Amino acid sequence: MKAILSKQTVGVMGSGSNEYNELAREVGDLLAGLDVNLLTGGGRGIMTSVSRAYTTAPRKCGICLGIIPCSGTHDRSTPKDGYPNEFVELPIYTHLPFSGRLGKDDLSRNHINVLSCSAIIALPGGEGTATEVALAMDYRKPVIAYSPDVTLVKSFPAAVRRATTLAEVKEFLLKHLGRAA
Repeated sequence: MKAILSKQTVGVMGSGSNEYNELAREVGDLLAGLDVNLLTGGGRGIMTSVSRAYTTAPRKCGICLGIIPCSGTHDRSTPKDGYPNEFVELPIYTHLPFSGRLGKDDLSRNHINVLSCSAIIALPGGEGTATEVALAMDYRKPVIAYSPDVTLVKSFPAAVRRATTLAEVKEFLLKHLGRAA
């Protein structure tokens, strides 16, 4: 299938180690059905599982983007090991090495991840996901934390809206993408 770039991009942020496969699959399928671009950090965990779901689902347009970190401050021209995952259709390589607890630093690709999106879905994750959620709030980007198990997103700022069903996520996206329900 030839992917055609959509006018709208939705970022999915989440764990870089745990795939949360069922959760990521339903989000990837939803985004493919909405014909938007998917943007992730391009690595493992949720980034892989949501990208896999998105790229294997039927879609008329949209592309899977990955914002790729470099291997470190000592080598800013080589991608970090394990990046991009095999489902990223358009990797965007950066000179930015930081993530995790340093995710708000100016040398973190998280700024690009957040600023490039029309809306953001935060799935369960650790410090890196929490910094992306905080950046979304700083940049006044629409963000929603999604997990049927609310304890998995409790570390995100309290001001972030929580969703426990995919229907709530879809409603959020339709509103923030300017589409009718």
